[in-house]
Amino acid sequence: MIERRDILSIPYFKKAAFTGSFQGMRYRLEKVTEEETENLKAIIWEGPYNFDVTADEKKESCAFPFSEEGIRKAVDWLNGKWESQQERWKKAVNNW
Repeated sequence: MIERRDILSIPYFKKAAFTGSFQGMRYRLEKVTEEETENLKAIIWEGPYNFDVTADEKKESCAFPFSEEGIRKAVDWLNGKWESQQERWKKAVNNW
């Protein structure tokens, strides 16, 4: 499972997006500002391709508060998505 310690801190997200993967599920966490509200957006997609070459319709996302609590909620969401779609992610491991 993805753990909080696997994800970087709020100061990092102020400057750059963070990408990672877990057993076929790729993910990206980034700061987004919508209507003057800062959020942490988590995006998932199937490997083996990177974020830029994966079609938007193959990505799923969710927004969280831009805070330490938001990071923990994003980690929980990522783990929940991996748990609920394990077959999809396991299949993606062999997509090379």
